Amino acid sequence: MLLNNYEFTAHSIDVIRERKISESWISDALNNSDWNTVKEDGNLHYFKNIAENNGRVLHVVVNHNVYPKRIVTVYFDRKYKGIKRVKSEEQI
Repeated sequence: MLLNNYEFTAHSIDVIRERKISESWISDALNNSDWNTVKEDGNLHYFKNIAENNGRVLHVVVNHNVYPKRIVTVYFDRKYKGIKRVKSEEQI
């Protein structure tokens, strides 16, 4: 799988299929995230509210220190259900 210069790990491909996550949702999270932050793991975390999935927040974790950038995992984050935007001091 390759999406706009992103490479998918085997794990991310598996969870995308298992969780029936649309590539267009992933693309939207990467290109139009509601917010993003770099966490302690050094990865860039993108968050996007997906209205078509009952307002659940899609969380896309990307290793941005490699080329092509590598999508590590993708999941709907229950901590943020219904949140449309969160401001963060660490936001990029």
